[in-house]
Amino acid sequence: MPKPRDPGPAAAPFTPAGAAALQVVAPDAQPPSPAVRAFNLQLSRIDKLKTQLDELDALGQAHRAERHRWLTPLQLQHTRQLRDVVLALDERLQGKSLSRVQRDTAASVLCSLAERLVDEGQADMAALHDRHSRRTLAQKKADAADAMRARLEDALGQPLSDAPPDASMEELLRAGMARLRETMAEEKDQKRAAAQARKARKKPGAAQVEAQAQQVDADTLLRTLFRQLASALHPDREADPLQRERKNALMGEANAAYGRKDLVTLMQLQLRAALVDAGAVTRMADDRLAALTLLLKQQVADLERERAARQRSLAGEFDLPAGWSPNANTLKQQLLAQVEALETAVRQAEHDLEQVQDDAAVKRWLNAQRAADKPQRQERDIDDYW
Repeated sequence: MPKPRDPGPAAAPFTPAGAAALQVVAPDAQPPSPAVRAFNLQLSRIDKLKTQLDELDALGQAHRAERHRWLTPLQLQHTRQLRDVVLALDERLQGKSLSRVQRDTAASVLCSLAERLVDEGQADMAALHDRHSRRTLAQKKADAADAMRARLEDALGQPLSDAPPDASMEELLRAGMARLRETMAEEKDQKRAAAQARKARKKPGAAQVEAQAQQVDADTLLRTLFRQLASALHPDREADPLQRERKNALMGEANAAYGRKDLVTLMQLQLRAALVDAGAVTRMADDRLAALTLLLKQQVADLERERAARQRSLAGEFDLPAGWSPNANTLKQQLLAQVEALETAVRQAEHDLEQVQDDAAVKRWLNAQRAADKPQRQERDIDDYW
């Protein structure tokens, strides 16, 4: 079977005008001031981070298609084989050729495979499981959920009151994770409040006073810029229906950008709305540029956090080993490993089906299954299967 090809680096969507279009160009070939260089640097970093985010999105889309292409046929084949093994064992258990020990082993294997298939969406396998198990799947799932609830409540130190008594394992895990996030957020807020209280008791130094003043200037500039846009783009002040629709769309963009403190988008909207000319930034004083640069740095930090979150999301979605960062090479390597593992599972299931269907081989196969399962069987309730 040919292996997945290397998809290569994903191309980022074309962006007509990035943040670099807002860079300050020093007049008359003069060397840029430190404030200009710092402002331009942050704009370049924003463009680079946005390109990386686009590349991650494209990489994820391409790899989802590649995974579906290679893994889905093997998964379907493996599922069909496991179903055939379950049906063959059920047929064996209806006969009288097996000893009591062999029947117990056959029922144990059948129930284990049927439960797995039910979890994979093969709901009709539940009836076969329940036919050969002393405890139904519903009872097992209820017991497992009760055990999960007890462990989660013990770890959290409080009852999971948000989850109903008959909550499933998935619902319990979601409720537990939500409660854990709430607890962590509360602890973080408490630490932040304590740190702010300690800082408030200390007399601020000159550098801190300057930083606070610069933050106030930056926030004031952002608010002023947004108000100018809101005044110019207010759709109710436009008589022309087409212009009103255009301004309504621009106003929606402005509201969203202001909510996330996206200075770049707000400045681009100024240009699109013809509120300023392309050289307006060049005429800004250095102190004003420094305040804008602070906002850009905060935007860079937000984009870096978003990039890290998307990388974690892709790594989890595609089952990358711990420490692996999602890129074309790591995703291809993991996909190759997954294809190989599935091909091995398919070959094993094919062998198992041949053994179960052979009158002479089935007893040897069951004896081998019992021997292989002995360590695990000693750790679980032997009366679980009938």
